[in-house]
Amino acid sequence: MKIEFTGRHYHPGDRVKEYTENKLVKLDKFLEEPVDVHVILEIEKRRQIAEFHVSYRHGVLQATEEAEHMREAINASIEKLEKQARRSRQKFLDKRRRAQRHDDNHHWPLEVIDRATVNAGASPRIIKTSRLSIKPMTIDEAVLELEQSKNEFFVFCDSVTDRVSVIYRRKDSNYGLIAPDF
Repeated sequence: MKIEFTGRHYHPGDRVKEYTENKLVKLDKFLEEPVDVHVILEIEKRRQIAEFHVSYRHGVLQATEEAEHMREAINASIEKLEKQARRSRQKFLDKRRRAQRHDDNHHWPLEVIDRATVNAGASPRIIKTSRLSIKPMTIDEAVLELEQSKNEFFVFCDSVTDRVSVIYRRKDSNYGLIAPDF
């Protein structure tokens, strides 16, 4: 992390610089290198202002706070930066997960066929087509999802085997599992 200090009507001493650097270490866990930080410390009459500009691989974070004491302004600014960094990191991870989910193509088309067309000798027609979102989870998690659902079955990707499986309610109040065998 490269930190640059600027003082406006204020000369940041070594203690203030060291204090700020120690506080900025919190951001390292959220931001990917390289990180450039520009710190502007300013005094205007009775106000002490701390302004931070953080540039990193995925964007820019900015925070400005004022307080009666410089350390209070620095703490408040760094708290703002930490919230922004946490939110930015979460957005990045969610975006990656969504892209991965769409890349894996874990959707299974559900087709419902009219029962009357099968026995009447006519060719079956597809009445309704749905797409199910298939999420990776354990069998226990799938059972919980099935219990919360009004459906009689639940389609999921088994996180242990990475294969699509179906869990269903049996007439004897137990559960059945359909898993592919390759």
